[in-house]
Amino acid sequence: MSYFKKNKLIVLIILAMLAGLAIGFIVNKSHKSNKFVYDRSKLNIENVKVKEEVEKGLKKQEETWFKEAKKKTASNYSILSDIFLHLIKMIIAPLVLAVLVLGVAKVGDFKSVGRIGLKTLIYFTSATLIALALGLVLVNVFEPGKVMHLDLPDTKAETGIKANAQDVKNFIDHVIPESIIRAMAANDILPIVVFALFFGVAAASIGDHGKPIIKAFDSLSHVMFKVTNFVMSFAPVGVFGAISAVVIMQGLDVLSGYVYLIACFFGGLLFFVFVVLFLISVMFKIRFFALLKDIKEPTLLALSTASSESAMPKTIEALEKHGISNRIVSFVLPLGYSFNLDGSIMYMTFATVFIAQSYGIEITMADQIKMMLILLVTSKGMAGVPRASLVVIAGMLSMFKIPGEGLLLLLAVDQLLDMGRSATNVIGNAVASAVVARLEGEKF
Repeated sequence: MSYFKKNKLIVLIILAMLAGLAIGFIVNKSHKSNKFVYDRSKLNIENVKVKEEVEKGLKKQEETWFKEAKKKTASNYSILSDIFLHLIKMIIAPLVLAVLVLGVAKVGDFKSVGRIGLKTLIYFTSATLIALALGLVLVNVFEPGKVMHLDLPDTKAETGIKANAQDVKNFIDHVIPESIIRAMAANDILPIVVFALFFGVAAASIGDHGKPIIKAFDSLSHVMFKVTNFVMSFAPVGVFGAISAVVIMQGLDVLSGYVYLIACFFGGLLFFVFVVLFLISVMFKIRFFALLKDIKEPTLLALSTASSESAMPKTIEALEKHGISNRIVSFVLPLGYSFNLDGSIMYMTFATVFIAQSYGIEITMADQIKMMLILLVTSKGMAGVPRASLVVIAGMLSMFKIPGEGLLLLLAVDQLLDMGRSATNVIGNAVASAVVARLEGEKF
């Protein structure tokens, strides 16, 4: 009983996941058994070829009906996850602004902010390069695109995902806010970070005149954490809605055809977490497994909702509980959600080359290195929300002359893969915060 009280949210989320799987499976099967079929005995067509064509047409109509029926039912369940994710998005902008202004104000001046910022960005760049390289190694060693022999989608098929044509001008336009109100309304973390840096340093630099506003932001951060606790009580319901909607639409049968791909990618994520991040933690004398234990709640939340951002408020609380100072957590973590999404970044190289392999397109090692360096830049500022990685991958497919409709090869299991990479993003940013804290001489 004491364990349940201590880990109430985790237990409820796991139960919600299991319930979502069960309900989704039952509803999916009930749609399959629904007798929306034409009575073939009434066709009375003697010509064999004509009869085969009519049969194909009828089968296609039936499949379309089943798909639309499942989509309509799934949307009724996904409303629950939409409500939860909207509630999370509601608190992200004011929370990030409050904690970052407070963190920067505690750091004090531009020189100190610049020192911490430089250490943070060097770590982020290093971790990104490792994740990108690991994605390439995995896909080249195990070659899932060649091994699986998937049926290729129609050349006219629409993915519904637009390529991200990121360049320097677009990046600057996105990062430097024209209006902080607009940035907060859109939940764009990077522009909020830029504004908070200037505002926090300015508030600290004016001495006693700045103390009331710093105190106000301190109060705001406490209020937002309280709001977070209210919102998190709805998390199990949101998780149930998300899982059940996916299973209703895709079923569990779809996993059987993608077992090899799923095993390769999740194996890579586990390697990144328990080998790469573990070795980094050992190098900086971080208690890795103690850190994992403290962030288990936000990690599970990210896993079940396939959204890194849904776990951000709880991650901030967990890292401070672990002993990392507020000034480091509030500075590093918001930046990490734009610059250090390790799981998502690894997926970009892995998925792009996987699609090329499926089409029998050979990408030279030189082009793969080029792809890695391009992604090092274009992945920055990517939101930690579902499907964000696919937008960047669509841009890579276009750039390397790989058919864009190849994304459809991944859509059937992308939700599952997104769950893994979102959880990895949370762990990666937790380790990043701990590393920067160590570099700043903190003991925890």
